[in-house]
Amino acid sequence: MGMNKKPIQYNISFPNVWGGGQILAFSGIDGTTDFENGLCFRTLHDGIGLELMLPAGAKIVFGQGLPEKVVLTSDVIDIVVRTERVRGAFLDALHFLMEGECTIVEKSEKIAVKQEKNITLIGVEGFFVPSKIDAALNSVIASRLRWLNSLNVPSLFSSDERRSFLKAASIMKSQVCTPSGFIKHRWTTPDRWPHRRMWLWDSAYHAIGWRHLDIEIARECIESVFDSQFEDGRISCTCGPDIRTEETQPPVLGTAVMAIDSVVPDVQWLKEMYMGLCRYVTWDIHNRSSVGGLLGWHTEKNSASCRCGESGMDNSPRFDGHVPLNAVDFNSYAALECENLCRIARKLGKNEDAVLWNKRYKHFSRSINQRLWNEEIGIYMDCCAETGEQTGVLSGAGFLPLICGASARYQAERLARHLKIPGYFATALPLATVSPRQPEFYSKDMWRGPAWVNLNWLIHKGFLRYGFEVECKTIADKTLKEIERCYKKYGTFFEFYDDSAQVDPPDLLRKGKNEPGSSYNQVIHDYGWTAALYVDWKHHMLSMC
Repeated sequence: MGMNKKPIQYNISFPNVWGGGQILAFSGIDGTTDFENGLCFRTLHDGIGLELMLPAGAKIVFGQGLPEKVVLTSDVIDIVVRTERVRGAFLDALHFLMEGECTIVEKSEKIAVKQEKNITLIGVEGFFVPSKIDAALNSVIASRLRWLNSLNVPSLFSSDERRSFLKAASIMKSQVCTPSGFIKHRWTTPDRWPHRRMWLWDSAYHAIGWRHLDIEIARECIESVFDSQFEDGRISCTCGPDIRTEETQPPVLGTAVMAIDSVVPDVQWLKEMYMGLCRYVTWDIHNRSSVGGLLGWHTEKNSASCRCGESGMDNSPRFDGHVPLNAVDFNSYAALECENLCRIARKLGKNEDAVLWNKRYKHFSRSINQRLWNEEIGIYMDCCAETGEQTGVLSGAGFLPLICGASARYQAERLARHLKIPGYFATALPLATVSPRQPEFYSKDMWRGPAWVNLNWLIHKGFLRYGFEVECKTIADKTLKEIERCYKKYGTFFEFYDDSAQVDPPDLLRKGKNEPGSSYNQVIHDYGWTAALYVDWKHHMLSMC
């Protein structure tokens, strides 16, 4: 038997919180992933064990009660339950090896299992290699943890911060997949389950975090999105080795490209990304323009639970009326992308291109202020594309013109004031996606009130552009502290958080319901951009010290 007699010892700062819904999967950093057949587990919500989510079902139960000791990363488990130690790791994408007492129930016929004494090998029928049960588990665990061990975690971090940072990095590691189908580069997914495929704006945020950990993976996060680009320039909202969707998503790729270039400048790489960016932003301008020359999202008119997946703000009350909108977020993203393309064109010596992109940037910025600014309240709002009438919804998206510099100084000051006025956006955890002042729109449901890390990150960048240091620090500090608090309690990074900081994420609604363990009606656990932007923000905060 290949098991080492003396179990491996761990760095004391490894993630050590047990909680339901944490995802375990083999990473493209360690070898070849398998989109169709690869194993993907999550920790049980109702007991101590693992539930196999992909490619078929099974439950591995270790016991009841909280573990006394825990090491839990995205590909290694080592816990003690009532003096019994259970540990395991991925051998590859198709095999998971464990040592310790366990019970396997509800096993699909597509899953193969071999057990000898207290050793268990789990794999995929048709690809199962029984002899892998003899692998040396200590060596496998050490191999899986090598990348985390190699990270340069800032020495100024407290022990809790180190664990949160390594948990974030572990989540990010799990979401790296190897080339498959028409995706020719390593790519990332918002979560290995349930989203599973590649998403446009998620990939951009992932790249922004990865630039601090591995610049090549950061670049591939973007390159893989362009692998899916259509001949006409469109990029799908969702893409997998097997599909591309008709809808698109927020154009934030240029923001990620510039963020990567700010860490490791590379003119040749900018040149390679430039044409794809140009074609995509041009496609948006030609295919999503509406009356007044501003952009509007495609909406799902007949859907009760997802009105505008293309915007990324799926169920926001902004889209309840199913009216074609001049969307404040879309035009802010587009203006920033035009500004980014202008800067890249200048770096590449494409002066005529730079003039064109600057002209488009100014058009969007000017039109945002002409049609979307509400002088009475002091915030930006969507308006009906045909009538020009503003929707009246006080949304977090109303702060986004800050990111492209469209706002005049007095407008930025009025937006900043909303973070201090109770009833608008002065919530315990900024920034509410819908103001609690509007109970007819606000709820504890996804984009209808709860705070999202990516929106906070963008608005932080917007206020930073105007030099509003107090507002920046407030948003960043409170967001990071809530992420860390919830990690210590639940062991995971969530998709969104309660803006009032009163309801923990597992109890929030998702598209109208809360069904613990659901793939659709509960906040997603081990969420990619929460982890990636946490890493980016922690580096930013250190640079400000």
